[in-house]
Amino acid sequence: MPRVIWKGAITFGLVHVPVALYPASQDVGIDFDWLDKRSMDPVGYKRVNKRTGKDIQADNIVKGIKQDDGDYVILSEDQIKAAYPKSTQTIEIEAFVKASEIPFTLLETPYYLEPLGKGEKVYALLREAMFEAGVIGIARVVMHTKERLAALIPSGAALVLNTIRWANEIRPMEDLKLPAEGKTAAGLKPAELKMAAQLIADMTGPWKSDAYAEQFSDAIEALVRKKVEAGETETVTKLEDAPSEAVASNVVDLTELLAKSLSKRQPGGPADGTAAGPTKKAAGKTRRRA
Repeated sequence: MPRVIWKGAITFGLVHVPVALYPASQDVGIDFDWLDKRSMDPVGYKRVNKRTGKDIQADNIVKGIKQDDGDYVILSEDQIKAAYPKSTQTIEIEAFVKASEIPFTLLETPYYLEPLGKGEKVYALLREAMFEAGVIGIARVVMHTKERLAALIPSGAALVLNTIRWANEIRPMEDLKLPAEGKTAAGLKPAELKMAAQLIADMTGPWKSDAYAEQFSDAIEALVRKKVEAGETETVTKLEDAPSEAVASNVVDLTELLAKSLSKRQPGGPADGTAAGPTKKAAGKTRRRA
């Protein structure tokens, strides 16, 4: 299992669910290392002072935000956390929506959430309630000093956090030369549409993720095996990676605040029960399995 990259809590209303965040995806492609062709030494990324060209230690690096006049405002890690402390320790659910309402272009990176301490029951409660309602949660979380929007999704026995791009991170498509919308505007003939529809119907079936595999790596690995068999290899001295540490958590488990949370909701809000939302029927009772 990969290392924990974040510890905190899911919050909805006044309820806290202590959780640990793990990467849910992994790179499976070919990993090309950079080597110096003259000596076969590894080539790495160095932190250097751009003015002097000299190496600089991580302890001497600070974060600065450039201003219009060219000056920088320097911020420490403690100052950054103090400016927005709540979100640095929580995954704060702000609303629940249908999964189909989130465009695919907004989805980014998935993470698994694991309950901590005595949070198993509340974790399960949130997961099952979301599944029964056919909704996903929309939340904010700060990761690596950057605020992210995210979707909290029940998937089998797990709650998955999938980061979402902000709307202004998606480039507009107005400058692209795209065909006009609509069959008539695009000049499509009925016969063409009929044949296209038939082809799509013939190719339509249930989604099976195991049926798809990345093929570029297989081709490169076959080429590598061929070179190994031919003795075309070079000896490279391996460099050790620096160790990393997980972030500690001080989140308290709260399990008896659902009623208080409901009583504090204002009429007309997104969670007061008046807004039209998905039902069990809409969910189709099909649970996604991780």
